[in-house]
Formats: sequence, structure tokens, C-alpha cells
Amino acid sequence: MSDDVRPVVLVTGATDGIGRETALELARRGARVIVHGRSAEKVEATLDAVRAVRVDAAHAPLVVDLSRLAEVRAAPADLDRRGLSVDVLLNNAGVYMRERSVSPDGFEMTLAVNHLAPFALTHALLRAESGRTLRRIVNVSSMAHVRGTLDLDDLFFEKRRFDPYGAYAASKLANVLFTVELARRLPSEVTVNALHPGVVSTKLLTEGFGVSGSDSLAEGARTSVKLALDPSSGRTTGGYYRDERPAEMNPVAKDAVLGRRFYERSAELSGVAPLDPVA
Repeated sequence: MSDDVRPVVLVTGATDGIGRETALELARRGARVIVHGRSAEKVEATLDAVRAVRVDAAHAPLVVDLSRLAEVRAAPADLDRRGLSVDVLLNNAGVYMRERSVSPDGFEMTLAVNHLAPFALTHALLRAESGRTLRRIVNVSSMAHVRGTLDLDDLFFEKRRFDPYGAYAASKLANVLFTVELARRLPSEVTVNALHPGVVSTKLLTEGFGVSGSDSLAEGARTSVKLALDPSSGRTTGGYYRDERPAEMNPVAKDAVLGRRFYERSAELSGVAPLDPVA
């Protein structure tokens, strides 16, 4: 595969768990990987692991704290300055908070990192020079989204008692709702899809949920890699996938009125201008 046809994939949360395995598998498939993480040391260690798979697959590091939306919005400009471009954005990073925590921007941390950060990054990249080649957006959600609810009047558990699983499920529903609504606003040459990666014994699962998973890291990465690279995946948009196949999403995610309202609210909260629906 020559460099001019080898896609560049930006993987957020690529230094641990499913994200790291996804970066490695993308390298095995011939992609060039921009490795994102919060720790420069862990990003470099992951780049070394990617180089061990294929020396020229480790395309670039990206060190950004996803809990700080100003850093997130500025990330594509940093890629611009380095002359980088992105073909596929894989929003993989996520957290599970056992207790309510507030981000530096004043938002409950689960929704801040799991939804507002990828929302802001996606829009900033779409408008950046580094995003001029962007053709696929992949959002890692969870089967937990089917049990999620979104209270537009209390998104951050300021009025209600904080529920760790409820906050996580809501953030994963937000990923799918965002995917469906964004598909209505993107030109046909740019696709966006969401997925459930599987139940894998990552730190998020074992420390957050306190359970172990039945799927391997390789199985957890498989659907992300397919949506990022498979030719057929570049022809569908606004979908939700599980085990590399289309799956049923929470019907709430198809509510066009809620989708529009939540999208506009997310744009306001994350500090980005909304995209207009495609005519």
C-alpha cells in the first residue's frame, strides 16, 4: 500500500485498552496512526509499539487533555501547524466516573469527556486544514446506550443525585444521538457511524463497573477498525454497529426533534458553531 492511499487515522484514547489495540491493528492493516493521549510518555510508548508493528505507521503524537475543551478545540490547529491531515477520526476515548467529578470547564466529567470532547474535536477538525481530507468519523459508544436517558434540563446531575451508571449510559446515548444528527448535517462524502466495541476487561470496565469482560482486546478493536478502513463502511452513515454488523440502536437516538435540540445544546456547551443540516 503506497503512502498516497494509506489513510491517516486519528485515534483518541489510544494509549490504553481497546484504543491501543485499535491503533496497533490499524497499523497492521497499513494505516498511518496519529496516537492521542493525555500523557506524553504514554503516547510515545504507544508510538513505539506501533513502530514495532510497522515503522512508518506511527504518523504523529497528539497530547491533549480531553477534559479541557479549549485544548480540544485547539488540537486541529496544532495538526495544521505540523502539516498533518486526517482521513479518519476515531473518537475512542472514554471514562467511567464512580463519583461525581467536575471538569475544569465546570461540567460533570462523564459527559464532558465522553461526549462534549469528541463533539468539539469533530467540529474543530471539520473546519481545519488538517480535516480537509476527513472522510470518516467513528464514535465508540456502548450497548449501555440502550439504557441511557438524557435530561436536557439536568445534563450534569446538578439537580439529581449522581448515578455513575446512569451518567455513563447517558453519555453513550449522547454518542449515538450525535452520530445520527451529525449524519444529517454532513455532505455525502463524509460518513459518521457509532459502535459498541464489546465487553472487554479494560480499566474502564474492571475499575468502573467492577466486572470482567468476555471479549478480547482484539475483538474489542475489530468493529472500530472495520468502520475506519473497510471500503463498504465508507458508503453508510448515521448507523450503529456491533460485532462488525449493523445493530439496533436506542429508538430515542432516532428522535429528530431531540437530536436537533441536543446537538444545538452540545454546540453551545462545547464552544463550537453548529453545522447546518444538509439541504
